[in-house]
Amino acid sequence: MKSTMDQQARKELARLARQAGLQVAGGKIRRTSSRFCLGVEHGDYNGTELFGVGTDRFIWLAYRPNGTDRVRMFSGNFAQDGVVEFQPGQVPPPKSAAIADTWARFPYGVDFILQRAGFKLTKGFDAVLWGNIPGGGMSRSASLTINLMLTVLEVNGLRIKDGLQAVDLAQAVENDYIGSPCGKLDQIMIYFAKDGMGTHYNPKNRTIKYVPLGQGAMDFRIVSLDTGTVRPGLEKSTYKLRRAECDELAALAGKEFSIECLADVRDERLYGKIMERFGPTHPALCERLKYIYFAQQRFYQMLKAWKKGDVKTVGRIFREDGLGLRDDYKISGPELETMCDLARSVPGVLGERMLGGGDKGAAGALVQAKAVPALQAAVAAGYPRSRPDFAGAFAVHVCRVVEGVKVLPGL
Repeated sequence: MKSTMDQQARKELARLARQAGLQVAGGKIRRTSSRFCLGVEHGDYNGTELFGVGTDRFIWLAYRPNGTDRVRMFSGNFAQDGVVEFQPGQVPPPKSAAIADTWARFPYGVDFILQRAGFKLTKGFDAVLWGNIPGGGMSRSASLTINLMLTVLEVNGLRIKDGLQAVDLAQAVENDYIGSPCGKLDQIMIYFAKDGMGTHYNPKNRTIKYVPLGQGAMDFRIVSLDTGTVRPGLEKSTYKLRRAECDELAALAGKEFSIECLADVRDERLYGKIMERFGPTHPALCERLKYIYFAQQRFYQMLKAWKKGDVKTVGRIFREDGLGLRDDYKISGPELETMCDLARSVPGVLGERMLGGGDKGAAGALVQAKAVPALQAAVAAGYPRSRPDFAGAFAVHVCRVVEGVKVLPGL
């Protein structure tokens, strides 16, 4: 049975193809998911283990080879940019002003990074895209990058070695071409996502394990609370500052305490020594370490609870992580915290916190299924009063756990 969401997307893609004059009928549709991180948010660039799920807010891309050496693409979410057209290998240089404010930086970046990695791209195709992932917190950019990259490789008859190479290449698009200092969390949680399963990544040995939710778990929902704010790319947000701060402390402490990243600080005695040594001179940097140190401890408690089906504990830890992100990591924002305050007031909400890069975008919550209507009502009543500037832009997305990448029949 086809999902209602996929059916709606097909209609929108067909409309966009007619609007842009692109020939995608008879091709394929690639769908990539969003993601919901359960831990450790902002842990990827600090070296921690990661755990999360794919969620059913998607980017759909309808495509078909066009028999030329020209790539032609149109995004319904950024229609003002018109049709993006280029020849493979002929794209603007990385991090240039020409790409800073257009979504075209993503297809340009995919072409640049794949060419740099030795993939010979010569074949053109037509494509139209549309998505319903909130613009901040659920990894829209990673979903788009993975979708574009897999599509370009397929059209050119090329393959990657494995999923981790795909993750590395997708990260390079954002790091090296766009200039966004993202880690690998988003790409991993989308590329490897499986229906109904949690994904556990260990950076020490670069392994992926799938973890089913334990039997007997209460009926609950994953909810994204879109604040309606527009979040700039990570390269323009405090995400970049937080990463720099963590790298700075790791470099300072590394010389004296033999650590490579903040995730190496696991022992209570080592943590105490670093805080004593650098707390007086670098208090802000030590607050970042405080969040990472305790978030790692909570991570293993959360993973154990997930395996047991103890969703109440998973939610409690999710909430504690949110307080740490707000108070120690200082990566949240006022609209995000308004959403969290509203969610926290609703009986049956198990935990809530900001999502993703921070500042703006979406918060998230784990909610007993029976409490979802009450949460929706609380947000509908309270958020416009507290944040009237975004009264017409916020949204509540009730999500389920899904496959990260899927190819569907074409138009």
